[in-house]
Amino acid sequence: MSTQTHPAINPHHQTQMSLLFLLLLSLQLSLSPTQNDTISCPLDFGVLRRLLQGSKRPNRDVMDECQYVRRGLRLVQSEYLRATNRFLPPLDSAESCWNSYQTLLADFVPNFDIRTTCGFETDWIARGCMNITTREEFEGNVSRSALNDVAGACNDSLGNSSPCASCTTRLSSLQATFLTVGSVGNLSDCTAYPSIYAAAIANRFGPTDAGTASCLFGFDYSSFSNSKNKQRRIVICVVVVVVFGVVLFLGFCGFGFLRRKRREFWKRRGFDGRGTSLGFEIESINQSISLVRYTFDEIRQATKNFSSENIVGRGGHGNVFKGILSDGSEVALKKFKNCSVSGDATFAHEVEVIASVRHVNLVALRGYCTATTPYEGHQRIIVCDLMRNGSLHDHLFNMRERKLSWPIRQKIALGTARGLAYLHYGAQPSIIHRDIKASNILLDERFEPKVADFGLAKFTPEGITHLTTRVAGTMGYVAPEYALYGQLTDRSDVYSFGVVFLELLSGKKALMTVSDGQPSLVTEWAWALVRKGRALDVIEEGMPDLGPPEVVEKYVLVAVLCSHLELYARPTMDQVVKILDMDLPGPSIPERPIPLIADIDDIERSASSSGPGNLSTPGGYQP
Repeated sequence: MSTQTHPAINPHHQTQMSLLFLLLLSLQLSLSPTQNDTISCPLDFGVLRRLLQGSKRPNRDVMDECQYVRRGLRLVQSEYLRATNRFLPPLDSAESCWNSYQTLLADFVPNFDIRTTCGFETDWIARGCMNITTREEFEGNVSRSALNDVAGACNDSLGNSSPCASCTTRLSSLQATFLTVGSVGNLSDCTAYPSIYAAAIANRFGPTDAGTASCLFGFDYSSFSNSKNKQRRIVICVVVVVVFGVVLFLGFCGFGFLRRKRREFWKRRGFDGRGTSLGFEIESINQSISLVRYTFDEIRQATKNFSSENIVGRGGHGNVFKGILSDGSEVALKKFKNCSVSGDATFAHEVEVIASVRHVNLVALRGYCTATTPYEGHQRIIVCDLMRNGSLHDHLFNMRERKLSWPIRQKIALGTARGLAYLHYGAQPSIIHRDIKASNILLDERFEPKVADFGLAKFTPEGITHLTTRVAGTMGYVAPEYALYGQLTDRSDVYSFGVVFLELLSGKKALMTVSDGQPSLVTEWAWALVRKGRALDVIEEGMPDLGPPEVVEKYVLVAVLCSHLELYARPTMDQVVKILDMDLPGPSIPERPIPLIADIDDIERSASSSGPGNLSTPGGYQP
């Protein structure tokens, strides 16, 4: 048997083969992709890039930048829903989606890591509300009638405030009724889903439309327009203002001439400058309401000839005196100053408003006095019940050594809310007060609040949702939409009530001074604390008999909600009364636009140029 000999294996060749095998193995492993890298992100972040191309982003702090990141993500998710009927990308694409978003953001905000800075977990971008991932699942969780309401309210252009308010009100109701689960981390929550759905499905213009993006996501990219467009708009605005000013000046000159001639005509006949007798107006009110007409001598005797010692209040239209009538009853007498033809109109208006309402939380009118004397001239005076405890302003800011207890503050808040609810819904026609502030909330001997000073009040004709009127009020208390656009609604009073409510809870003024000596709005200060989960820090230190924490927190949340910058988010005064008077949980607070507070010098200049009423714009805002 022959033996076959095998050649010996060269050790050098063996080593080369081993190295080649290891090289091929490592190459195969390197080319074997991980799960996250193989699944590309289906979200189109290029939508944001196209909207912001060539723009310059304003500087923001970290919290505001993270909020802006969330808004941009929701807009992209809405565009994804519009294209695919899905709210969220697949979970295995989460990493690549974050990377895509990070790449986009780096072009606008360098050195800002989204997940690390904002505390977002990777999988949160693919997790949402109540495990809803598709349009079909969303519509299955919401009633057909609610979806129809959203489709009807949100299908128009949302660039204007009225359609936007109508749409967002429907969405808030939908979320509160059907989507009640809390947030997933700090990124996605059920409050965002209705807006994502409405922009993608209900609105025919889609999420990338300027009005839709601004209304539903607070994403007003018009603020990023380049300087050339801004300059063009400024030139157009200047031209329009100049032309309008010339036309307005000529119109006023002609109107003033005709008015002067008309006034002289009626004065020769013993009437006032508006063509009607003041006495006739008051007497016509007397026919339906029992009012006492006092003589000027009675008033002078009651006030000890209007002694300065008897002054209990000062206002824009006149001083308030304490008086004792001949029957021994104590009264408050408001003496109008600078009485003239226009003064008569203001006087008659306030008498008409106060005489037309009767409510336990509104100041009651006893009577009035009209007289013309050789030495005093025109005298116009209204007589009301005396409030022995002065005004809420006195107790909050002038008597700080004796702080109001929590039960008394509850009574004041609820009573004031009831008085305003009666003005808005009980009076016929309804009345918008326009000047709700702490000094106009009077307190009787039992600390029952009485809303006073109706000199700026407006009657609202039936069926009218808002009035466009000259802005009037007091700096710090005026609602933003009224201050900026002259749009007056009952929600304007709700905002002012919210400011007073925060003053009542915190002991701080509407225009407060912060630690660095700069002025600030109490509404922004309180909102910042609530946003950080520190609602109880709004409460004034050392308040006696403080109530249960859950009740106290509810009052703070109601006050912050009433003073919300956006009109649609504020409750009605009827709703405020129900929340405060019943054992209901505290309300949820919608997101607010990022505020852009005007410099205090600009605010004061606005106040001085706006005429009577001491108004200044309390602050604009810009998302």
